[in-house]
Amino acid sequence: MNRRQFIQASAGAAFFSGTSATLYALAKDDVYRNNIGLQLYTLRDQLKEDASGTMKVMAEAGYKQAELFGFPNCDDLVRAAHDHGLAIHSSHFEWESAVNPSDQGFSDFKKIIEKAKDLRLGHLVVPYLHDKDRRSIDGYKRIAENLNKAASLAKEAGIQLSYHNHSFEFAPLEGSSGYEVFMKEFDSEMKFEIDVFWVQAAQMNPVELIQKLKGRVSQLHLKDLKQGLQLPIYGGMPKEGFKELGKGCIAMEPIIEAGRAAGVIHCHVEQDQSPNPLASIKESISYLKSL
Repeated sequence: MNRRQFIQASAGAAFFSGTSATLYALAKDDVYRNNIGLQLYTLRDQLKEDASGTMKVMAEAGYKQAELFGFPNCDDLVRAAHDHGLAIHSSHFEWESAVNPSDQGFSDFKKIIEKAKDLRLGHLVVPYLHDKDRRSIDGYKRIAENLNKAASLAKEAGIQLSYHNHSFEFAPLEGSSGYEVFMKEFDSEMKFEIDVFWVQAAQMNPVELIQKLKGRVSQLHLKDLKQGLQLPIYGGMPKEGFKELGKGCIAMEPIIEAGRAAGVIHCHVEQDQSPNPLASIKESISYLKSL
């Protein structure tokens, strides 16, 4: 489906809050597609075998930036990305240094900040929470308090700290949810990296969430969810649940427009599981370019 067909098909959809004019503006100057990133976890096995060759394929497919994972222990990925002209603005990092700091001064996290600053990263992202940290509302409140402190430290270095969701944060918990705690407790300095796949998996509406958090969403992860799964799924996602963009049940164009309106800086494709990750990333970027 091309962009014009999408506009015609979507004009009457209840979930779509945009207009043909705004989509036309996207067609003329789409900063997200023109600078689309890839979360490198998608290609973790291929990168382990041949970092340079894998980055070459990624760049040739049309990706412009790489979002790192495992920072600060990913120097080989940094070199390979730079060798093939891929920008690096963001990284998922060793999150325990911020979630469960070893001391009140966040000394381990400060070391990560320093290396991120040397690399000129603009974003550090908490990618996950261990089960022990998400068993109660009080646990989420403690995490929010620590991340607010870490975000303030990161800001001093010119770096934005954000939290990347899965679906477990949306699971009902003591009359609320972990994500509701974060939305309420995060300071203005602490942002969200919204993964639309996991929002949909929790049977939530990604567009509505992005709109609700306008001004608080730094980046988006774009990935698609298999049609027909019994939702919500808060854990134990089957491998086949992860689909290339355009092959699942998530409409990407309203999400991209909502991201623009909400002040999102970067969008990254990600596909956690695929029988052929290199083919999948090509398929996903082709879909984005065809909209």
